[in-house]
Amino acid sequence: MKTSAYIKAIAQDNSLPIEQAAVDLWLKDLANPFRWTLRPLLQFVFAVLLHLIWFIKRLPLPQFSAHGLLQTLICWFCKNLVSYEANMLILRHYTTESNILNFLIANHRPTHSGDIAPNTQPQHIAPLKLYPQTIDDMQIASFVNHDQELFRVFAEMGPWQHAPFNQAYAQENLKWNNWVSITENSFQVERKATQVLDFESAHALFMCLFCFLLKRDEYRDAINGFNLDQSMAIRIGQLVGNPTLTEMAYNKYPHYLVGPWNLGQRFLMHGFFTEYMYAFLEPIRKQANTSAIDK
Repeated sequence: MKTSAYIKAIAQDNSLPIEQAAVDLWLKDLANPFRWTLRPLLQFVFAVLLHLIWFIKRLPLPQFSAHGLLQTLICWFCKNLVSYEANMLILRHYTTESNILNFLIANHRPTHSGDIAPNTQPQHIAPLKLYPQTIDDMQIASFVNHDQELFRVFAEMGPWQHAPFNQAYAQENLKWNNWVSITENSFQVERKATQVLDFESAHALFMCLFCFLLKRDEYRDAINGFNLDQSMAIRIGQLVGNPTLTEMAYNKYPHYLVGPWNLGQRFLMHGFFTEYMYAFLEPIRKQANTSAIDK
Protein backbone atom coordinates (compact mmCIF):
# COMPACT_ATOMS: atom_id res chain seq x y z
CA MET A 1 0.00 0.00 0.00
CA LYS A 2 1.33 3.41 -0.97
CA THR A 3 2.12 5.62 2.02
CA SER A 4 -0.27 8.56 2.20
CA ALA A 5 0.79 12.15 2.79
CA TYR A 6 -0.82 12.09 6.24
CA ILE A 7 1.04 8.95 7.33
CA LYS A 8 4.30 10.52 6.16
CA ALA A 9 3.47 13.59 8.25
CA ILE A 10 2.73 11.78 11.50
CA ALA A 11 5.79 9.59 10.99
CA GLN A 12 7.87 12.75 11.44
CA ASP A 13 5.72 14.54 14.03
CA ASN A 14 7.32 14.37 17.48
CA SER A 15 5.20 17.06 19.14
CA LEU A 16 3.77 14.51 21.57
CA PRO A 17 6.23 12.43 23.59
CA ILE A 18 6.26 8.92 22.17
CA GLU A 19 9.15 6.60 21.45
CA GLN A 20 10.03 6.06 17.81
CA ALA A 21 9.84 2.29 18.30
CA ALA A 22 6.16 2.61 19.29
CA VAL A 23 5.45 4.89 16.33
CA ASP A 24 7.09 2.47 13.92
CA LEU A 25 5.04 -0.44 15.27
CA TRP A 26 1.80 1.54 15.03
CA LEU A 27 2.48 2.75 11.49
CA LYS A 28 3.30 -0.82 10.42
CA ASP A 29 0.04 -1.93 12.02
CA LEU A 30 -1.85 0.76 10.10
CA ALA A 31 -0.36 -0.61 6.87
CA ASN A 32 -1.69 -4.10 7.59
CA PRO A 33 -3.93 -4.87 4.56
CA PHE A 34 -6.34 -6.82 6.75
CA ARG A 35 -6.97 -3.66 8.75
CA TRP A 36 -8.64 -2.08 5.73
CA THR A 37 -10.55 -5.17 4.56
CA LEU A 38 -11.30 -7.51 7.46
CA ARG A 39 -11.38 -5.05 10.39
CA PRO A 40 -14.59 -3.15 9.47
CA LEU A 41 -16.55 -6.40 9.27
CA LEU A 42 -15.03 -7.83 12.45
CA GLN A 43 -15.63 -4.63 14.39
CA PHE A 44 -19.28 -4.53 13.31
CA VAL A 45 -19.96 -8.18 14.14
CA PHE A 46 -18.09 -8.11 17.44
CA ALA A 47 -19.66 -4.79 18.48
CA VAL A 48 -23.15 -6.28 18.04
CA LEU A 49 -22.07 -9.42 19.91
CA LEU A 50 -20.48 -7.38 22.69
CA HIS A 51 -23.63 -5.37 23.37
CA LEU A 52 -25.71 -8.54 23.32
CA ILE A 53 -23.42 -10.20 25.88
CA TRP A 54 -23.38 -7.00 27.95
CA PHE A 55 -27.21 -6.93 27.97
CA ILE A 56 -27.43 -10.56 29.09
CA LYS A 57 -24.78 -10.00 31.77
CA ARG A 58 -26.84 -7.15 33.23
CA LEU A 59 -29.89 -9.36 33.71
CA PRO A 60 -30.55 -10.67 37.24
CA LEU A 61 -28.93 -14.01 36.46
CA PRO A 62 -26.18 -15.94 38.30
CA GLN A 63 -22.77 -14.44 37.52
CA PHE A 64 -19.79 -16.51 36.43
CA SER A 65 -16.20 -15.89 35.43
CA ALA A 66 -13.38 -17.96 33.96
CA HIS A 67 -10.13 -16.03 34.33
CA GLY A 68 -7.90 -18.96 33.44
CA LEU A 69 -9.81 -19.73 30.26
CA LEU A 70 -9.76 -16.05 29.33
CA GLN A 71 -5.98 -15.93 29.72
CA THR A 72 -5.48 -19.11 27.69
CA LEU A 73 -7.73 -18.01 24.83
CA ILE A 74 -6.20 -14.56 24.50
CA CYS A 75 -2.65 -15.90 24.56
CA TRP A 76 -3.57 -18.51 21.93
CA PHE A 77 -5.02 -15.85 19.66
CA CYS A 78 -1.96 -13.64 20.20
CA LYS A 79 0.41 -16.45 19.31
CA ASN A 80 -1.44 -17.64 16.24
CA LEU A 81 -3.60 -14.86 14.79
CA VAL A 82 -2.51 -11.45 16.09
CA SER A 83 0.18 -9.62 14.13
CA TYR A 84 3.73 -9.25 15.38
CA GLU A 85 3.33 -5.47 15.64
CA ALA A 86 0.11 -5.72 17.65
CA ASN A 87 1.69 -8.26 20.03
CA MET A 88 4.66 -5.97 20.57
CA LEU A 89 2.35 -3.04 21.31
CA ILE A 90 0.43 -5.17 23.84
CA LEU A 91 3.65 -6.18 25.62
CA ARG A 92 4.84 -2.57 25.60
CA HIS A 93 1.58 -1.51 27.22
CA TYR A 94 2.13 -3.75 30.23
CA THR A 95 5.53 -2.16 30.83
CA THR A 96 4.47 1.44 30.22
CA GLU A 97 1.48 1.26 32.57
CA SER A 98 3.33 -0.70 35.27
CA ASN A 99 6.10 1.92 35.15
CA ILE A 100 3.64 4.79 35.51
CA LEU A 101 1.97 3.22 38.54
CA ASN A 102 5.31 2.28 40.13
CA PHE A 103 6.44 5.88 39.61
CA LEU A 104 3.34 7.12 41.44
CA ILE A 105 3.90 4.61 44.24
CA ALA A 106 7.56 5.61 44.66
CA ASN A 107 6.76 9.33 44.73
CA HIS A 108 3.42 9.14 46.52
CA ARG A 109 2.61 12.17 48.65
CA PRO A 110 0.34 10.75 51.36
CA THR A 111 -2.29 13.04 52.78
CA HIS A 112 -1.33 14.57 56.11
CA SER A 113 -2.44 12.34 58.95
CA GLY A 114 -4.69 15.05 60.31
CA ASP A 115 -6.71 15.18 57.10
CA ILE A 116 -8.01 11.62 57.18
CA ALA A 117 -8.66 8.96 59.77
CA PRO A 118 -5.41 7.39 61.06
CA ASN A 119 -6.49 3.87 60.10
CA THR A 120 -6.84 4.90 56.46
CA GLN A 121 -3.32 6.34 56.18
CA PRO A 122 -1.55 4.24 53.51
CA GLN A 123 1.53 2.37 54.60
CA HIS A 124 3.77 0.31 52.33
CA ILE A 125 2.31 -0.12 48.85
CA ALA A 126 3.51 -3.16 46.97
CA PRO A 127 4.91 -2.27 43.53
CA LEU A 128 3.58 -3.79 40.32
CA LYS A 129 5.43 -6.76 38.90
CA LEU A 130 3.48 -7.03 35.64
CA TYR A 131 6.31 -6.89 33.12
CA PRO A 132 5.76 -9.75 30.65
CA GLN A 133 8.41 -10.17 27.98
CA THR A 134 6.73 -12.91 25.94
CA ILE A 135 3.18 -13.93 25.12
CA ASP A 136 3.53 -16.93 27.46
CA ASP A 137 4.40 -14.53 30.29
CA MET A 138 0.95 -12.98 29.89
CA GLN A 139 -0.55 -16.17 31.27
CA ILE A 140 0.97 -15.15 34.60
CA ALA A 141 1.13 -11.36 34.24
CA SER A 142 -2.54 -11.62 33.53
CA PHE A 143 -4.94 -9.37 31.65
CA VAL A 144 -7.27 -9.51 34.65
CA ASN A 145 -4.56 -8.54 37.14
CA HIS A 146 -3.57 -5.66 34.87
CA ASP A 147 -6.86 -3.94 35.75
CA GLN A 148 -7.03 -5.11 39.35
CA GLU A 149 -3.53 -3.83 40.11
CA LEU A 150 -4.51 -0.38 38.85
CA PHE A 151 -7.47 -0.29 41.23
CA ARG A 152 -5.40 -1.67 44.11
CA VAL A 153 -2.74 1.02 43.75
CA PHE A 154 -5.28 3.84 43.72
CA ALA A 155 -7.11 2.40 46.71
CA GLU A 156 -3.92 1.85 48.73
CA MET A 157 -2.47 5.27 47.91
CA GLY A 158 -5.58 6.82 49.36
CA PRO A 159 -6.43 10.51 48.91
CA TRP A 160 -3.82 12.45 46.95
CA GLN A 161 -2.14 15.45 48.54
CA HIS A 162 -2.52 18.08 45.85
CA ALA A 163 0.29 20.60 45.54
CA PRO A 164 0.83 23.66 43.31
CA PHE A 165 2.88 22.97 40.21
CA ASN A 166 5.58 25.35 41.49
CA GLN A 167 6.07 22.98 44.42
CA ALA A 168 6.96 20.01 42.25
CA TYR A 169 9.76 17.69 43.26
CA ALA A 170 13.21 18.57 41.95
CA GLN A 171 14.26 16.03 39.35
CA GLU A 172 17.02 14.70 41.58
CA ASN A 173 14.46 13.99 44.32
CA LEU A 174 12.15 11.91 42.16
CA LYS A 175 12.31 8.18 42.85
CA TRP A 176 12.37 5.50 40.16
CA ASN A 177 11.94 2.34 42.21
CA ASN A 178 10.96 -0.68 40.08
CA TRP A 179 11.06 1.33 36.83
CA VAL A 180 11.93 -0.86 33.83
CA SER A 181 13.31 0.75 30.68
CA ILE A 182 12.18 -0.55 27.32
CA THR A 183 14.97 -1.57 24.95
CA GLU A 184 15.00 -3.24 21.56
CA ASN A 185 15.55 -6.56 23.33
CA SER A 186 12.83 -6.14 25.96
CA PHE A 187 10.30 -8.40 24.24
CA GLN A 188 10.39 -11.62 22.24
CA VAL A 189 7.53 -12.50 19.91
CA GLU A 190 7.69 -15.42 17.50
CA ARG A 191 6.53 -14.54 14.01
CA LYS A 192 4.02 -16.83 12.26
CA ALA A 193 2.47 -16.67 8.82
CA THR A 194 -1.01 -16.89 10.38
CA GLN A 195 -0.54 -13.69 12.42
CA VAL A 196 -2.66 -11.36 10.32
CA LEU A 197 -4.99 -9.53 12.72
CA ASP A 198 -4.17 -5.88 13.30
CA PHE A 199 -4.32 -4.32 16.76
CA GLU A 200 -7.88 -2.98 16.52
CA SER A 201 -9.31 -6.18 15.03
CA ALA A 202 -7.67 -8.19 17.80
CA HIS A 203 -9.14 -5.91 20.45
CA ALA A 204 -12.62 -6.26 18.93
CA LEU A 205 -12.33 -9.99 19.52
CA PHE A 206 -10.78 -9.67 22.98
CA MET A 207 -13.47 -7.31 24.29
CA CYS A 208 -16.16 -9.93 23.64
CA LEU A 209 -14.13 -12.58 25.47
CA PHE A 210 -13.62 -10.23 28.40
CA CYS A 211 -17.31 -9.42 28.65
CA PHE A 212 -18.35 -13.08 28.49
CA LEU A 213 -15.69 -14.53 30.82
CA LEU A 214 -15.73 -11.86 33.52
CA LYS A 215 -18.43 -11.18 36.07
CA ARG A 216 -20.65 -8.19 35.41
CA ASP A 217 -18.93 -5.93 37.95
CA GLU A 218 -15.45 -7.07 36.92
CA TYR A 219 -16.11 -6.10 33.32
CA ARG A 220 -17.77 -2.82 34.25
CA ASP A 221 -14.73 -1.91 36.35
CA ALA A 222 -12.31 -2.92 33.59
CA ILE A 223 -13.88 -0.74 30.90
CA ASN A 224 -14.12 2.22 33.28
CA GLY A 225 -10.53 1.91 34.51
CA PHE A 226 -9.38 3.82 31.41
CA ASN A 227 -10.90 6.99 32.90
CA LEU A 228 -8.23 6.96 35.62
CA ASP A 229 -5.81 8.14 32.90
CA GLN A 230 -6.75 11.72 33.73
CA SER A 231 -6.13 11.12 37.44
CA MET A 232 -2.68 9.67 36.71
CA ALA A 233 -1.83 12.62 34.46
CA ILE A 234 -2.87 15.12 37.17
CA ARG A 235 -0.71 13.42 39.78
CA ILE A 236 2.33 13.05 37.52
CA GLY A 237 1.93 16.66 36.39
CA GLN A 238 2.00 17.88 39.98
CA LEU A 239 5.03 15.74 40.81
CA VAL A 240 7.11 17.06 37.89
CA GLY A 241 5.57 20.55 37.66
CA ASN A 242 3.91 20.18 34.24
CA PRO A 243 0.18 21.06 34.11
CA THR A 244 -0.11 20.21 30.41
CA LEU A 245 0.09 16.43 30.92
CA THR A 246 -3.66 16.16 31.43
CA GLU A 247 -4.08 17.11 27.76
CA MET A 248 -2.63 13.72 26.85
CA ALA A 249 -5.45 11.83 28.60
CA TYR A 250 -8.33 11.10 26.22
CA ASN A 251 -10.20 9.08 28.87
CA LYS A 252 -11.39 11.36 31.66
CA TYR A 253 -13.81 11.88 34.54
CA PRO A 254 -13.63 8.58 36.46
CA HIS A 255 -16.74 9.36 38.50
CA TYR A 256 -18.89 8.99 35.37
CA LEU A 257 -19.31 5.30 34.61
CA VAL A 258 -19.67 4.29 30.98
CA GLY A 259 -20.65 1.15 29.11
CA PRO A 260 -19.01 -0.65 26.18
CA TRP A 261 -19.97 1.99 23.61
CA ASN A 262 -16.90 3.31 21.75
CA LEU A 263 -14.76 0.88 23.73
CA GLY A 264 -12.29 0.23 20.92
CA GLN A 265 -11.31 3.88 20.62
CA ARG A 266 -11.12 4.40 24.38
CA PHE A 267 -8.89 1.34 24.73
CA LEU A 268 -6.61 2.49 21.94
CA MET A 269 -6.31 5.98 23.41
CA HIS A 270 -5.49 4.46 26.80
CA GLY A 271 -2.59 2.68 25.12
CA PHE A 272 -1.37 5.92 23.54
CA PHE A 273 -1.66 7.67 26.92
CA THR A 274 0.66 5.23 28.69
CA GLU A 275 3.11 5.47 25.80
CA TYR A 276 3.05 9.28 26.10
CA MET A 277 3.63 9.19 29.87
CA TYR A 278 6.45 6.67 29.56
CA ALA A 279 8.18 8.67 26.83
CA PHE A 280 7.79 11.85 28.88
CA LEU A 281 9.20 10.36 32.08
CA GLU A 282 12.01 8.19 30.68
CA PRO A 283 14.27 11.15 29.66
CA ILE A 284 13.74 12.66 33.13
CA ARG A 285 14.86 9.38 34.69
CA LYS A 286 17.91 9.18 32.43
CA GLN A 287 18.86 12.78 33.19
CA ALA A 288 18.53 12.16 36.92
CA ASN A 289 20.77 9.11 36.65
CA THR A 290 23.34 11.05 34.62
CA SER A 291 23.34 13.86 37.19
CA ALA A 292 23.77 11.39 40.04
CA ILE A 293 26.75 9.75 38.28
CA ASP A 294 28.36 13.14 37.60
CA LYS A 295 28.16 14.01 41.27
